[in-house]
Amino acid sequence: MTNNEFLFSQEVISSTAVHDEAQATTPALPWRVLIVDDDESIHQITNLVLRGFEFEGRPLHLLHAYSAREARETLLKTNDVALAIVDVVMESNNAGLELVKAIRTELAMMQIRLILRTGQPGEAPEESVIRDYDINDYKNKTEVTAIKLKTLLYSALRSYRDICIIDNNKRGLEKIIASTVSFLECESLTEFASNILNQAANLLGLEHSKIYCCAATGDPKRSDLALDIIAASGHGTSLDEQLPEPVVDKLRKAHQLKRSYQGDDYFVGYFTTSRGLENLLYVSKDSKFDQVDHHLLNYFASNIAVAYENVRLREIIKDSQRELSYILGEAVEKRSKETGSHVKRVANYSFLLATKYGLPNYEAEKIKLASPLHDVGKIAIPDQILNKPGKHTPEEWAIMRTHAEVGYQILQNSQNEILQQGAIIAFEHHERWDGAGYPRGLKGEEINIAGRITALADVFDALASERCYKPAWPMPKVINYLHEQKGQQFDPMLTDILLGSLDEFLAIRDAYPDTDPHFTALVDLPESAQTLQ
Repeated sequence: MTNNEFLFSQEVISSTAVHDEAQATTPALPWRVLIVDDDESIHQITNLVLRGFEFEGRPLHLLHAYSAREARETLLKTNDVALAIVDVVMESNNAGLELVKAIRTELAMMQIRLILRTGQPGEAPEESVIRDYDINDYKNKTEVTAIKLKTLLYSALRSYRDICIIDNNKRGLEKIIASTVSFLECESLTEFASNILNQAANLLGLEHSKIYCCAATGDPKRSDLALDIIAASGHGTSLDEQLPEPVVDKLRKAHQLKRSYQGDDYFVGYFTTSRGLENLLYVSKDSKFDQVDHHLLNYFASNIAVAYENVRLREIIKDSQRELSYILGEAVEKRSKETGSHVKRVANYSFLLATKYGLPNYEAEKIKLASPLHDVGKIAIPDQILNKPGKHTPEEWAIMRTHAEVGYQILQNSQNEILQQGAIIAFEHHERWDGAGYPRGLKGEEINIAGRITALADVFDALASERCYKPAWPMPKVINYLHEQKGQQFDPMLTDILLGSLDEFLAIRDAYPDTDPHFTALVDLPESAQTLQ
Protein backbone atom coordinates (compact mmCIF):
# COMPACT_ATOMS: atom_id res chain seq x y z
CA MET A 1 0.00 0.00 0.00
CA THR A 2 1.13 3.62 -0.41
CA ASN A 3 1.23 5.94 2.52
CA ASN A 4 2.81 9.37 2.39
CA GLU A 5 2.04 10.06 6.03
CA PHE A 6 5.07 8.20 7.34
CA LEU A 7 6.36 11.23 9.24
CA PHE A 8 9.57 12.03 11.08
CA SER A 9 8.38 15.14 12.97
CA GLN A 10 10.69 18.16 12.57
CA GLU A 11 13.92 16.16 12.33
CA VAL A 12 16.27 17.01 9.51
CA ILE A 13 17.11 14.03 7.31
CA SER A 14 19.95 14.04 4.86
CA SER A 15 19.11 12.96 1.33
CA THR A 16 22.24 10.90 1.04
CA ALA A 17 21.76 7.67 -0.95
CA VAL A 18 21.00 4.39 0.78
CA HIS A 19 24.04 2.75 2.15
CA ASP A 20 23.16 -0.80 3.25
CA GLU A 21 25.82 -2.55 1.20
CA ALA A 22 28.60 -0.59 2.87
CA GLN A 23 27.20 -1.57 6.25
CA ALA A 24 27.11 -5.22 5.29
CA THR A 25 30.83 -5.18 4.67
CA THR A 26 31.59 -4.01 8.22
CA PRO A 27 33.78 -6.62 9.93
CA ALA A 28 31.49 -6.82 12.99
CA LEU A 29 28.63 -9.28 12.55
CA PRO A 30 25.58 -7.17 11.64
CA TRP A 31 22.09 -7.28 13.13
CA ARG A 32 19.74 -8.43 10.39
CA VAL A 33 16.47 -6.50 10.26
CA LEU A 34 13.69 -7.35 7.79
CA ILE A 35 11.47 -4.54 6.48
CA VAL A 36 8.18 -5.90 5.09
CA ASP A 37 6.05 -3.31 3.28
CA ASP A 38 4.52 -2.95 -0.19
CA ASP A 39 5.38 0.76 -0.34
CA GLU A 40 8.81 1.45 -1.88
CA SER A 41 9.01 4.85 -0.20
CA ILE A 42 8.77 3.21 3.23
CA HIS A 43 11.85 1.13 2.41
CA GLN A 44 13.75 4.16 1.17
CA ILE A 45 12.94 6.35 4.18
CA THR A 46 13.73 3.49 6.62
CA ASN A 47 17.10 3.00 4.92
CA LEU A 48 17.79 6.69 5.18
CA VAL A 49 16.84 7.04 8.85
CA LEU A 50 18.79 3.98 9.94
CA ARG A 51 21.94 4.71 7.96
CA GLY A 52 24.91 4.42 10.31
CA PHE A 53 22.81 2.89 13.11
CA GLU A 54 24.81 0.63 15.48
CA PHE A 55 23.96 -1.34 18.59
CA GLU A 56 26.74 -2.69 20.82
CA GLY A 57 29.29 -1.98 18.11
CA ARG A 58 27.43 -3.98 15.47
CA PRO A 59 25.83 -2.33 12.41
CA LEU A 60 22.47 -3.09 10.80
CA HIS A 61 21.95 -5.10 7.66
CA LEU A 62 18.49 -4.34 6.27
CA LEU A 63 16.62 -6.98 4.30
CA HIS A 64 13.65 -5.93 2.17
CA ALA A 65 10.44 -7.74 1.27
CA TYR A 66 7.44 -6.20 -0.55
CA SER A 67 4.86 -8.85 0.30
CA ALA A 68 4.12 -11.47 2.94
CA ARG A 69 5.07 -14.22 0.50
CA GLU A 70 8.44 -12.61 -0.23
CA ALA A 71 9.06 -12.17 3.50
CA ARG A 72 8.45 -15.90 4.13
CA GLU A 73 10.95 -16.78 1.40
CA THR A 74 13.54 -14.45 2.92
CA LEU A 75 13.09 -15.91 6.40
CA LEU A 76 13.40 -19.45 5.06
CA LYS A 77 16.80 -18.53 3.63
CA THR A 78 17.99 -16.41 6.59
CA ASN A 79 17.69 -17.90 10.08
CA ASP A 80 19.36 -15.13 12.08
CA VAL A 81 16.97 -12.22 11.51
CA ALA A 82 16.74 -10.29 14.76
CA LEU A 83 13.76 -8.08 13.96
CA ALA A 84 10.99 -7.86 11.37
CA ILE A 85 8.98 -4.64 10.96
CA VAL A 86 5.80 -5.75 9.19
CA ASP A 87 3.07 -3.74 7.49
CA VAL A 88 -0.41 -5.06 8.24
CA VAL A 89 -2.15 -4.29 4.92
CA MET A 90 -0.29 -5.49 1.85
CA GLU A 91 -1.57 -7.99 -0.75
CA SER A 92 -4.60 -8.41 1.53
CA ASN A 93 -6.05 -6.51 4.46
CA ASN A 94 -4.58 -8.99 6.97
CA ALA A 95 -1.47 -10.14 5.07
CA GLY A 96 0.82 -8.89 7.86
CA LEU A 97 -1.19 -10.63 10.56
CA GLU A 98 -1.12 -13.92 8.66
CA LEU A 99 2.64 -13.53 8.19
CA VAL A 100 3.14 -13.05 11.94
CA LYS A 101 1.12 -16.20 12.64
CA ALA A 102 3.13 -18.17 10.07
CA ILE A 103 6.47 -16.96 11.48
CA ARG A 104 5.58 -18.17 14.97
CA THR A 105 3.78 -21.41 14.09
CA GLU A 106 4.84 -22.72 10.68
CA LEU A 107 8.42 -21.41 10.68
CA ALA A 108 8.71 -21.87 14.48
CA MET A 109 10.88 -18.76 14.75
CA MET A 110 10.44 -17.72 18.38
CA GLN A 111 13.53 -15.55 18.84
CA ILE A 112 12.84 -12.99 16.13
CA ARG A 113 11.20 -9.80 17.41
CA LEU A 114 8.09 -8.72 15.49
CA ILE A 115 6.77 -5.16 15.21
CA LEU A 116 3.55 -4.48 13.30
CA ARG A 117 3.27 -1.11 11.59
CA THR A 118 0.16 0.18 9.84
CA GLY A 119 -1.22 3.26 8.17
CA GLN A 120 -4.80 1.97 8.51
CA PRO A 121 -5.34 1.23 12.22
CA GLY A 122 -9.03 0.63 11.65
CA GLU A 123 -8.26 -2.54 9.71
CA ALA A 124 -6.50 -4.06 12.73
CA PRO A 125 -7.50 -2.62 16.13
CA GLU A 126 -4.48 -2.38 18.41
CA GLU A 127 -5.93 -4.12 21.48
CA SER A 128 -7.14 -7.22 19.64
CA VAL A 129 -3.91 -7.48 17.61
CA ILE A 130 -1.69 -7.25 20.70
CA ARG A 131 -3.90 -9.81 22.46
CA ASP A 132 -4.30 -12.35 19.66
CA TYR A 133 -0.94 -12.24 17.87
CA ASP A 134 2.54 -12.98 19.21
CA ILE A 135 4.08 -9.60 18.44
CA ASN A 136 6.35 -7.33 20.44
CA ASP A 137 4.95 -3.93 19.47
CA TYR A 138 2.26 -2.31 17.33
CA LYS A 139 2.71 1.17 15.80
CA ASN A 140 0.73 3.55 13.67
CA LYS A 141 2.94 4.84 10.88
CA THR A 142 1.98 8.43 11.64
CA GLU A 143 3.48 8.22 15.13
CA VAL A 144 6.80 6.65 14.14
CA THR A 145 9.32 9.47 14.05
CA ALA A 146 13.01 8.90 13.34
CA ILE A 147 13.82 8.96 17.05
CA LYS A 148 10.97 6.60 17.87
CA LEU A 149 12.04 4.21 15.11
CA LYS A 150 15.55 4.08 16.54
CA THR A 151 14.12 3.64 20.03
CA LEU A 152 12.10 0.70 18.73
CA LEU A 153 15.24 -0.87 17.28
CA TYR A 154 17.28 -0.42 20.47
CA SER A 155 14.52 -2.02 22.51
CA ALA A 156 13.88 -4.88 20.06
CA LEU A 157 17.56 -5.69 19.49
CA ARG A 158 18.24 -5.62 23.23
CA SER A 159 15.35 -8.05 23.72
CA TYR A 160 16.60 -10.27 20.88
CA ARG A 161 20.12 -10.24 22.33
CA ASP A 162 18.87 -11.31 25.76
CA ILE A 163 16.69 -14.06 24.32
CA CYS A 164 19.67 -15.37 22.34
CA ILE A 165 21.82 -15.35 25.47
CA ILE A 166 19.17 -17.28 27.39
CA ASP A 167 18.78 -19.74 24.52
CA ASN A 168 22.55 -20.18 24.19
CA ASN A 169 22.78 -20.75 27.94
CA LYS A 170 20.00 -23.31 27.72
CA ARG A 171 21.70 -25.19 24.90
CA GLY A 172 25.03 -24.95 26.69
CA LEU A 173 23.58 -26.33 29.92
CA GLU A 174 21.97 -29.16 27.94
CA LYS A 175 25.41 -29.95 26.54
CA ILE A 176 26.92 -29.84 30.05
CA ILE A 177 24.23 -32.24 31.29
CA ALA A 178 24.92 -34.52 28.32
CA SER A 179 28.66 -34.30 28.99
CA THR A 180 28.08 -35.19 32.65
CA VAL A 181 26.20 -38.33 31.60
CA SER A 182 28.99 -39.09 29.15
CA PHE A 183 31.64 -38.67 31.88
CA LEU A 184 29.74 -40.95 34.25
CA GLU A 185 29.71 -43.67 31.58
CA CYS A 186 33.50 -43.61 31.20
CA GLU A 187 35.11 -46.86 32.25
CA SER A 188 38.73 -45.68 32.31
CA LEU A 189 40.81 -42.54 32.74
CA THR A 190 41.92 -42.83 29.10
CA GLU A 191 38.31 -42.76 27.93
CA PHE A 192 37.61 -39.91 30.35
CA ALA A 193 40.49 -37.84 28.96
CA SER A 194 39.28 -38.33 25.39
CA ASN A 195 35.79 -37.32 26.51
CA ILE A 196 37.06 -34.04 27.98
CA LEU A 197 38.46 -32.97 24.62
CA ASN A 198 35.35 -34.05 22.70
CA GLN A 199 32.93 -32.36 25.10
CA ALA A 200 34.94 -29.11 25.33
CA ALA A 201 34.85 -28.76 21.54
CA ASN A 202 31.16 -29.68 21.48
CA LEU A 203 30.34 -27.16 24.21
CA LEU A 204 31.87 -24.33 22.18
CA GLY A 205 30.45 -25.63 18.90
CA LEU A 206 33.92 -25.90 17.37
CA GLU A 207 36.07 -28.55 15.73
CA HIS A 208 38.94 -30.01 17.79
CA SER A 209 41.47 -28.22 15.59
CA LYS A 210 39.92 -24.84 16.44
CA ILE A 211 40.61 -24.95 20.18
CA TYR A 212 43.49 -25.66 22.54
CA CYS A 213 42.44 -27.72 25.55
CA CYS A 214 44.41 -29.05 28.50
CA ALA A 215 43.14 -30.76 31.67
CA ALA A 216 45.41 -31.48 34.62
CA THR A 217 45.40 -32.47 38.27
CA GLY A 218 47.70 -31.34 41.04
CA ASP A 219 48.23 -31.08 44.78
CA PRO A 220 46.75 -27.86 46.24
CA LYS A 221 48.97 -28.20 49.34
CA ARG A 222 52.14 -27.69 47.30
CA SER A 223 53.31 -24.16 46.62
CA ASP A 224 55.04 -25.14 43.39
CA LEU A 225 53.12 -26.40 40.34
CA ALA A 226 53.33 -30.17 39.89
CA LEU A 227 50.78 -31.28 37.34
CA ASP A 228 49.59 -34.62 36.04
CA ILE A 229 48.33 -33.90 32.51
CA ILE A 230 45.28 -36.09 31.82
CA ALA A 231 44.24 -34.61 28.45
CA ALA A 232 45.64 -32.19 25.90
CA SER A 233 44.76 -31.28 22.32
CA GLY A 234 45.28 -28.55 19.77
CA HIS A 235 48.28 -27.11 17.98
CA GLY A 236 50.01 -30.48 17.86
CA THR A 237 50.09 -30.93 21.63
CA SER A 238 49.90 -34.44 23.07
CA LEU A 239 50.45 -35.94 26.51
CA ASP A 240 53.97 -36.88 25.46
CA GLU A 241 54.92 -33.29 24.68
CA GLN A 242 55.74 -30.44 27.02
CA LEU A 243 53.01 -27.84 27.41
CA PRO A 244 53.76 -24.41 25.91
CA GLU A 245 55.23 -22.04 28.48
CA PRO A 246 52.35 -19.48 28.23
CA VAL A 247 49.89 -22.27 29.08
CA VAL A 248 52.01 -23.42 32.04
CA ASP A 249 52.20 -19.81 33.26
CA LYS A 250 48.40 -19.49 33.22
CA LEU A 251 47.95 -22.81 35.01
CA ARG A 252 50.57 -21.74 37.56
CA LYS A 253 48.65 -18.50 38.15
CA ALA A 254 45.38 -20.40 38.76
CA HIS A 255 47.25 -22.73 41.14
CA GLN A 256 48.56 -19.73 43.08
CA LEU A 257 45.25 -17.83 43.07
CA LYS A 258 43.28 -20.99 43.96
CA ARG A 259 40.45 -19.85 41.69
CA SER A 260 39.38 -19.72 38.05
CA TYR A 261 40.13 -16.71 35.88
CA GLN A 262 39.78 -15.76 32.23
CA GLY A 263 40.89 -13.54 29.37
CA ASP A 264 39.37 -12.54 26.05
CA ASP A 265 40.50 -15.68 24.24
CA TYR A 266 41.20 -18.15 27.05
CA PHE A 267 39.70 -19.68 30.18
CA VAL A 268 41.51 -21.27 33.13
CA GLY A 269 39.29 -23.26 35.46
CA TYR A 270 40.38 -24.21 38.98
CA PHE A 271 38.46 -26.54 41.29
CA THR A 272 39.24 -28.73 44.27
CA THR A 273 37.13 -31.75 45.14
CA SER A 274 35.91 -32.83 48.58
CA ARG A 275 38.94 -35.13 48.83
CA GLY A 276 41.37 -32.29 48.17
CA LEU A 277 42.35 -33.09 44.58
CA GLU A 278 43.20 -30.01 42.52
CA ASN A 279 41.76 -29.88 38.98
CA LEU A 280 42.71 -27.35 36.30
CA LEU A 281 41.25 -26.83 32.83
CA TYR A 282 42.78 -24.54 30.20
CA VAL A 283 40.83 -23.76 27.01
CA SER A 284 41.68 -21.20 24.35
CA LYS A 285 40.78 -20.45 20.75
CA ASP A 286 41.83 -18.07 18.01
CA SER A 287 38.84 -15.77 18.53
CA LYS A 288 37.29 -14.15 21.61
CA PHE A 289 35.11 -16.02 24.08
CA ASP A 290 31.81 -14.36 24.90
CA GLN A 291 30.33 -14.16 28.38
CA VAL A 292 28.19 -17.26 27.82
CA ASP A 293 31.28 -19.29 26.82
CA HIS A 294 33.06 -18.33 30.04
CA HIS A 295 30.04 -19.22 32.20
CA LEU A 296 29.59 -22.58 30.49
CA LEU A 297 33.28 -23.44 30.73
CA ASN A 298 33.18 -22.63 34.42
CA TYR A 299 30.34 -25.12 34.99
CA PHE A 300 32.04 -27.61 32.66
CA ALA A 301 35.31 -27.42 34.60
CA SER A 302 33.44 -28.01 37.87
CA ASN A 303 31.80 -31.12 36.39
CA ILE A 304 35.16 -32.39 35.16
CA ALA A 305 36.60 -32.13 38.68
CA VAL A 306 33.82 -34.21 40.26
CA ALA A 307 33.60 -36.69 37.38
CA TYR A 308 37.37 -37.18 37.30
CA GLU A 309 37.46 -38.07 40.96
CA ASN A 310 34.64 -40.60 40.49
CA VAL A 311 36.38 -42.19 37.50
CA ARG A 312 39.67 -42.24 39.40
CA LEU A 313 38.00 -44.02 42.33
CA ARG A 314 36.47 -46.56 39.94
CA GLU A 315 39.93 -47.11 38.46
CA ILE A 316 41.34 -47.69 41.95
CA ILE A 317 38.58 -50.18 42.73
CA LYS A 318 39.08 -51.91 39.39
CA ASP A 319 42.84 -52.06 39.94
CA SER A 320 42.22 -53.49 43.40
CA GLN A 321 39.89 -56.13 41.97
CA ARG A 322 42.44 -56.99 39.31
CA GLU A 323 45.23 -57.20 41.86
CA LEU A 324 43.20 -59.40 44.20
CA SER A 325 42.16 -61.61 41.30
CA TYR A 326 45.80 -61.99 40.24
CA ILE A 327 46.95 -62.64 43.80
CA LEU A 328 44.34 -65.35 44.35
CA GLY A 329 45.02 -66.89 40.95
CA GLU A 330 48.77 -66.77 41.52
CA ALA A 331 48.37 -68.36 44.95
CA VAL A 332 46.62 -71.32 43.35
CA GLU A 333 49.23 -71.55 40.61
CA LYS A 334 52.11 -71.44 43.10
CA ARG A 335 50.51 -74.24 45.09
CA SER A 336 50.51 -76.35 41.92
CA LYS A 337 54.12 -75.27 41.31
CA GLU A 338 53.24 -73.05 38.34
CA THR A 339 54.36 -69.47 37.84
CA GLY A 340 52.20 -66.46 38.64
CA SER A 341 52.70 -64.98 35.18
CA HIS A 342 50.39 -67.66 33.81
CA VAL A 343 47.25 -65.99 35.20
CA LYS A 344 48.33 -62.56 33.89
CA ARG A 345 48.90 -63.99 30.42
CA VAL A 346 45.55 -65.81 30.47
CA ALA A 347 43.82 -62.58 31.58
CA ASN A 348 45.33 -60.58 28.75
CA TYR A 349 44.78 -63.33 26.16
CA SER A 350 41.15 -63.48 27.28
CA PHE A 351 40.67 -59.72 26.96
CA LEU A 352 42.17 -59.69 23.48
CA LEU A 353 40.02 -62.63 22.37
CA ALA A 354 36.89 -61.01 23.82
CA THR A 355 37.42 -57.68 22.10
CA LYS A 356 38.28 -59.27 18.75
CA TYR A 357 35.22 -61.52 19.11
CA GLY A 358 33.13 -58.34 19.31
CA LEU A 359 32.13 -58.24 22.96
CA PRO A 360 31.58 -54.77 24.49
CA ASN A 361 34.63 -53.40 26.27
CA TYR A 362 32.89 -53.67 29.63
CA GLU A 363 32.18 -57.39 29.14
CA ALA A 364 35.73 -57.99 27.87
CA GLU A 365 37.11 -56.23 30.95
CA LYS A 366 34.98 -58.41 33.23
CA ILE A 367 36.36 -61.56 31.58
CA LYS A 368 39.88 -60.19 31.95
CA LEU A 369 39.42 -59.57 35.67
CA ALA A 370 37.67 -62.91 36.29
CA SER A 371 39.74 -65.28 34.16
CA PRO A 372 42.65 -65.53 36.68
CA LEU A 373 40.17 -67.34 38.94
CA HIS A 374 39.63 -70.19 36.47
CA ASP A 375 41.54 -72.73 38.58
CA VAL A 376 40.60 -71.47 42.04
CA GLY A 377 38.97 -74.85 42.76
CA LYS A 378 42.42 -76.49 42.80
CA ILE A 379 42.84 -75.35 46.40
CA ALA A 380 40.67 -78.38 47.30
CA ILE A 381 42.88 -80.87 45.41
CA PRO A 382 45.41 -82.78 47.57
CA ASP A 383 49.05 -81.86 46.95
CA GLN A 384 50.08 -85.40 46.00
CA ILE A 385 47.56 -85.35 43.15
CA LEU A 386 47.90 -81.69 42.16
CA ASN A 387 51.69 -81.83 41.89
CA LYS A 388 52.14 -85.37 40.63
CA PRO A 389 54.77 -85.18 37.86
CA GLY A 390 53.55 -88.20 35.93
CA LYS A 391 50.23 -89.25 34.47
CA HIS A 392 47.27 -89.49 36.85
CA THR A 393 45.47 -92.74 37.58
CA PRO A 394 41.75 -92.85 36.71
CA GLU A 395 40.90 -92.30 40.36
CA GLU A 396 43.29 -89.37 40.65
CA TRP A 397 41.98 -87.89 37.42
CA ALA A 398 38.41 -88.09 38.74
CA ILE A 399 39.50 -86.10 41.83
CA MET A 400 41.41 -83.65 39.66
CA ARG A 401 38.32 -82.96 37.55
CA THR A 402 36.34 -81.87 40.62
CA HIS A 403 38.27 -78.58 40.76
CA ALA A 404 35.93 -77.03 38.18
CA GLU A 405 32.81 -77.56 40.29
CA VAL A 406 34.61 -76.68 43.52
CA GLY A 407 35.72 -73.37 42.02
CA TYR A 408 32.12 -72.64 41.01
CA GLN A 409 30.85 -73.43 44.51
CA ILE A 410 33.44 -71.13 46.09
CA LEU A 411 32.47 -68.14 43.93
CA GLN A 412 28.80 -68.64 43.02
CA ASN A 413 27.22 -66.89 46.03
CA SER A 414 29.16 -63.65 45.66
CA GLN A 415 27.22 -60.49 44.74
CA ASN A 416 30.29 -59.07 43.01
CA GLU A 417 29.89 -59.30 39.23
CA ILE A 418 33.59 -60.08 38.73
CA LEU A 419 33.37 -63.05 41.09
CA GLN A 420 30.09 -64.11 39.48
CA GLN A 421 31.88 -64.12 36.14
CA GLY A 422 34.72 -66.04 37.77
CA ALA A 423 32.28 -68.69 38.96
CA ILE A 424 31.06 -69.26 35.38
CA ILE A 425 34.62 -69.42 34.06
CA ALA A 426 35.75 -71.84 36.79
CA PHE A 427 32.75 -74.09 36.07
CA GLU A 428 32.97 -74.11 32.26
CA HIS A 429 36.57 -73.62 31.16
CA HIS A 430 37.07 -77.39 30.84
CA GLU A 431 33.97 -77.90 28.69
CA ARG A 432 34.63 -78.71 25.04
CA TRP A 433 32.99 -77.43 21.87
CA ASP A 434 32.17 -81.04 20.85
CA GLY A 435 30.50 -81.82 24.19
CA ALA A 436 33.22 -84.17 25.47
CA GLY A 437 34.39 -81.88 28.27
CA TYR A 438 33.61 -81.74 31.98
CA PRO A 439 31.95 -81.32 34.44
CA ARG A 440 28.58 -81.10 32.63
CA GLY A 441 29.39 -82.10 29.04
CA LEU A 442 28.10 -78.83 27.57
CA LYS A 443 28.37 -78.42 23.82
CA GLY A 444 28.92 -75.49 21.43
CA GLU A 445 27.22 -72.27 22.44
CA GLU A 446 25.72 -73.94 25.51
CA ILE A 447 29.10 -73.05 26.99
CA ASN A 448 29.21 -69.44 28.15
CA ILE A 449 31.42 -67.27 25.91
CA ALA A 450 33.60 -66.43 28.95
CA GLY A 451 34.23 -70.13 29.51
CA ARG A 452 35.04 -70.73 25.82
CA ILE A 453 37.43 -67.78 25.75
CA THR A 454 39.25 -68.73 28.94
CA ALA A 455 39.49 -72.39 27.85
CA LEU A 456 41.36 -71.41 24.68
CA ALA A 457 43.52 -68.82 26.47
CA ASP A 458 44.45 -71.30 29.22
CA VAL A 459 45.41 -74.13 26.86
CA PHE A 460 47.29 -71.81 24.49
CA ASP A 461 49.40 -70.56 27.37
CA ALA A 462 49.96 -74.10 28.64
CA LEU A 463 51.15 -75.18 25.21
CA ALA A 464 53.29 -72.12 24.43
CA SER A 465 54.90 -71.70 27.86
CA GLU A 466 57.09 -73.75 30.14
CA ARG A 467 55.28 -75.47 32.98
CA CYS A 468 56.45 -77.53 35.94
CA TYR A 469 55.98 -80.78 34.03
CA LYS A 470 56.98 -79.81 30.47
CA PRO A 471 58.95 -77.39 28.28
CA ALA A 472 57.19 -74.98 25.92
CA TRP A 473 56.05 -76.50 22.66
CA PRO A 474 57.56 -75.08 19.46
CA MET A 475 55.09 -72.62 17.96
CA PRO A 476 54.50 -74.68 14.74
CA LYS A 477 53.42 -77.59 16.97
CA VAL A 478 51.08 -75.28 18.92
CA ILE A 479 49.53 -74.00 15.71
CA ASN A 480 49.00 -77.52 14.37
CA TYR A 481 47.35 -78.57 17.62
CA LEU A 482 44.95 -75.59 17.56
CA HIS A 483 44.04 -76.39 13.95
CA GLU A 484 43.36 -80.02 14.91
CA GLN A 485 41.19 -79.05 17.89
CA LYS A 486 39.26 -76.27 16.11
CA GLY A 487 35.59 -77.23 16.32
CA GLN A 488 36.40 -80.11 18.69
CA GLN A 489 37.92 -78.78 21.88
CA PHE A 490 37.71 -75.08 20.99
CA ASP A 491 35.18 -72.62 19.58
CA PRO A 492 36.14 -72.48 15.85
CA MET A 493 35.58 -68.72 15.60
CA LEU A 494 37.78 -67.99 18.61
CA THR A 495 40.44 -70.34 17.26
CA ASP A 496 40.49 -68.45 13.95
CA ILE A 497 40.78 -65.15 15.84
CA LEU A 498 43.79 -66.38 17.82
CA LEU A 499 45.57 -67.88 14.82
CA GLY A 500 44.80 -64.80 12.71
CA SER A 501 46.29 -62.46 15.30
CA LEU A 502 49.07 -64.71 16.57
CA ASP A 503 51.68 -61.96 16.74
CA GLU A 504 49.54 -59.98 19.20
CA PHE A 505 49.14 -63.00 21.47
CA LEU A 506 52.86 -63.76 21.34
CA ALA A 507 53.57 -60.15 22.28
CA ILE A 508 51.50 -60.68 25.44
CA ARG A 509 53.43 -63.88 26.20
CA ASP A 510 56.71 -62.00 25.85
CA ALA A 511 55.44 -59.12 28.03
CA TYR A 512 54.76 -61.48 30.96
CA PRO A 513 57.65 -63.95 31.02
CA ASP A 514 58.13 -66.73 33.55
CA THR A 515 61.10 -65.54 35.59
CA ASP A 516 61.58 -68.72 37.66
CA PRO A 517 59.78 -71.81 36.33
CA HIS A 518 61.01 -74.19 39.07
CA PHE A 519 60.61 -77.31 36.96
CA THR A 520 60.06 -80.44 39.01
CA ALA A 521 59.81 -82.65 35.96
CA LEU A 522 60.12 -82.22 32.22
CA VAL A 523 57.83 -84.41 30.21
CA ASP A 524 56.40 -84.12 26.72
CA LEU A 525 52.83 -82.87 26.51
CA PRO A 526 50.47 -85.69 25.53
CA GLU A 527 48.86 -85.41 22.13
CA SER A 528 45.48 -84.76 23.74
CA ALA A 529 45.01 -81.54 25.68
CA GLN A 530 42.63 -83.35 28.01
CA THR A 531 45.56 -84.12 30.31
CA LEU A 532 46.29 -80.42 30.75
CA GLN A 533 45.24 -79.37 34.20
